Amino acid sequence: MGDIFDAQLFGTAVRQATPLILAALGGLMSERVGVINIGLEGKILMGAFAAALGALLTGSPWVGLACAILAGLALALIHAVATQELHADHIVSGVAINLLALGLSTYLFRQIIVPREEAGESSVVTMFGAVGLGGLAELPVLNVLLKDQSWLTLFAVGLPFLLLVLLTRTRWGLRVYAVGNDSLKARTMGVPVKRLRYLGVLWSGVFASMAGAFLVLAATGQFRENMSAGRGFIALAALIFGRWHPLGAAGAAFGFGFFEALQMRLQGQPLFGVQLPTDLLLMLPYLLTVVALMGLLGKMKPPSDLGN
Repeated sequence: MGDIFDAQLFGTAVRQATPLILAALGGLMSERVGVINIGLEGKILMGAFAAALGALLTGSPWVGLACAILAGLALALIHAVATQELHADHIVSGVAINLLALGLSTYLFRQIIVPREEAGESSVVTMFGAVGLGGLAELPVLNVLLKDQSWLTLFAVGLPFLLLVLLTRTRWGLRVYAVGNDSLKARTMGVPVKRLRYLGVLWSGVFASMAGAFLVLAATGQFRENMSAGRGFIALAALIFGRWHPLGAAGAAFGFGFFEALQMRLQGQPLFGVQLPTDLLLMLPYLLTVVALMGLLGKMKPPSDLGN
């Protein structure tokens, strides 16, 4: 068992969990102010395409990241306007965003990137390199988990703790909780409900699009159709499983990332002397997602005013 559950496995788990953590925390920012956000998948996918296009045209991963964030903000703004101004159903709006991102990214990919590849040009972009840990490399646990990781992974690891402080120790955080739990009462107390909801949805676009940028700029180096591969829905499950808490959502996302890393490790390698089918191993992260969404891992209590 030692050759399976080693330090490299947990490092891979952190890497696989990075986009899930970012997207789950993006969902947290939206749903904590009462706006259901199942459009995370679309924001991840569109962020990935924008990151690839920006980095491909300029040669800079930082420009790619900026393009991804702008794409995420654009989709988030559509969701915010639809739900807050037009009073559209939050779930319908989220589904529309997912479909829009899938169709638009596929069309633009085939119109812009595929012709470059057919002409013999490379579609591989410059990626973010690994970040040195400095003095933290002396700490055994952090050295194992964060060695040879990009700064996006380090950002994803630190973000839950930052949000925990902001949401529980600041006036802004208390207002966020108030809006998500009882927007009517918060409004009567002078809290700018609509502004906070807009900000929450926009922040969700930023974090979810950064998750998409990670897939291109720190993981694969190029964009492919539908490369988000359901990560937005897994992140949503992590948010629910983590009970809409920053550390809970990040911890659940790491759990999903661990299962994904484990199935990668077990392909072609027996477990307890038994060779498991590859399809069964690929199913592990999604099976846990279904279990979480069915509420079989405990009763999940969302913000009281979610979706209103």
